[in-house]
Amino acid sequence: MATVSSQDTPLNNGRPIGVPTPVVAVRQVAIAAQDQADRLWRRQVPAWVISGAIHMALMAAFLFYNYFFADRVQATPPENQVVETKLDGDSSPEERDIKEVNTGLYVFDADALESIKGMMSRPHGLFLVCGPTGSGKTTTLHSLLGFLNTPDIKIWTAEDPIEISQAGLRQVQMNAKIGWTFAAAMRSFMRADPDVIMVGEMRDAETTKIGIEASLTGHLVLSTLHTNSAAESVVRLLDLGMDPFNFADALLGVLAQRLVRRLCTQCRVKHEASVREMEAIAKEYCEGTALEPDKLLRQWRQDKITMHQAKGCKECDRTGYKGRLAVYELMSADATVKRLIQTRSPIAEIAAAALANGMRTLKQDGIDKVIKGHTDMHQIRAV
Repeated sequence: MATVSSQDTPLNNGRPIGVPTPVVAVRQVAIAAQDQADRLWRRQVPAWVISGAIHMALMAAFLFYNYFFADRVQATPPENQVVETKLDGDSSPEERDIKEVNTGLYVFDADALESIKGMMSRPHGLFLVCGPTGSGKTTTLHSLLGFLNTPDIKIWTAEDPIEISQAGLRQVQMNAKIGWTFAAAMRSFMRADPDVIMVGEMRDAETTKIGIEASLTGHLVLSTLHTNSAAESVVRLLDLGMDPFNFADALLGVLAQRLVRRLCTQCRVKHEASVREMEAIAKEYCEGTALEPDKLLRQWRQDKITMHQAKGCKECDRTGYKGRLAVYELMSADATVKRLIQTRSPIAEIAAAALANGMRTLKQDGIDKVIKGHTDMHQIRAV
């Protein structure tokens, strides 16, 4: 069932002006139905007609309540996967932040955070979040929507299922059995002309094509893909038959991410890595980049980095880990990347151009978090 909130209706204490409370409304309908039944009874109208009239009146009351007071139909995710973005409705995007409240799930460095906020401040374009199932893509998208969610911005989402709800969004549940797919929802959204559109997943050519067209016609479009890296997402969409020039013009950036377990801060212990371990880590850090492992090792020795490992305590149920955090790579669609997309360049060339522009790979971001003591190499190598 697709339910739409009444964001554009003037409100008084959370209720449209002139609309009675649900209790008063139902009471009024019930009184009117009883009066009508009495009139029909005095006219000796058959009982089935009276019963039908009462049922129609009660159905009208139910639809009235559902339209004005029911926010949406949603599926509630596990508590540790929900991110609440607290915003001040009167603040500007520059004064707000993309962050979560309850579990410390995501850790973006300052440069990446500023890049993401810059992309979200654009009036139109396409931003993708990619990763396998369970990597936190939906949570990230809703954090971005929370950053954008102000009374003057119209945001519509098409999700399957609705896992996280936010006040002020028009969230629509997909139902393929009745033909209500992502593509059908996107076509309907375009007629309503929202400022921001979030699509749960670009899983077919039709949805992807409509999403690119929407981003080129004045809408900011956010979506997800099941791909392993940011550069691979670009090639995947080109393989779906997208026009490389339209796609290059529309793309703002791609965020690839994974979730890893966070070390328990109450019991983690320092770990002095051996020379062989450090050499292996440096080699992994520099793999696929222009960095040299020897120079990186010298820098680490100069900085006297310290790693940590899990131990276990009562706080973490003897596991050594408590909570999760994301490792990510953010690829910005600069002029070089757009030119490579237009020429259908292979993944390696697109990735090399993004790295030259300052992108860090998933492995690099993970190792940086290991050095900071957030997690350990076992977790990074597992993803």
